[in-house]
Amino acid sequence: MRLVIERAAMRRLGDLPKPARAALLRRLQLIAADPLAKHANVERYKGGGPNGFRLRQGQWRAIYEIDREAQEMRVQAIDTRGSVYR
Repeated sequence: MRLVIERAAMRRLGDLPKPARAALLRRLQLIAADPLAKHANVERYKGGGPNGFRLRQGQWRAIYEIDREAQEMRVQAIDTRGSVYR
């Protein structure tokens, strides 16, 4: 599946410290390779419907959606735990 990071999420990703950015990108790529498998620290995102998920990586959270028809995993938001759900 193709990993697509939306513009706002990409901007926020650029603000992360390099080690956190590298770790988060690595995890997102791993999940995109097999998005329907069970992954550690990934749960359904309550506000995201049946295809919405969130990834927890340290203090950072990534909210993403899986589009099976388009074969895309679309990252919509990246932020800290307290801010990403707003």
